[in-house]
Amino acid sequence: MFNSIQGTITGKKNDALYLATGGVEWDVIIPAMDNAQLPDVGETARVWTWVYHKEDGMRLYGFRNETRRAAFLELLKVDGIGPKGAIKIMGGISQEELERALDSEDLARLENVPGLGKKTAQKMLLTLKGKLTRAPAASAETTAPYADLIEALAAMGYDKRADAVALS
Repeated sequence: MFNSIQGTITGKKNDALYLATGGVEWDVIIPAMDNAQLPDVGETARVWTWVYHKEDGMRLYGFRNETRRAAFLELLKVDGIGPKGAIKIMGGISQEELERALDSEDLARLENVPGLGKKTAQKMLLTLKGKLTRAPAASAETTAPYADLIEALAAMGYDKRADAVALS
């Protein structure tokens, strides 16, 4: 529906961003870490979005880049994590820390994230291990011809890092 919205930031709260575009002010739910990294009020910003539609309302979620939105969508696949929980989790851990914790199966680090208990952290490890990992930077050129294949394999549940290594 919406891929991204670009406009002037009219207000910021911990997990809310107000963005004005063409006479409309959008109320966007955003992870606190993403919100802190966006420009100040009065400046222009672009946020990547996801719309959550239920029978009793709609909410617009925003992220500072496409990688963060993809991580959010992966978190929604974990049993017991909804949009509010995913936003809270992403507000308490950086993208790099999350990827590192999942790759190294660091359950203790995941349990320290606000709003994430032991059982949900274990479910995250089982569901997401290898899915948020970016291909190693050194082999980015070698894996470029196989990027689509790596993404397809990851969508089927295979580990992105192992796929990148095997194909390079």
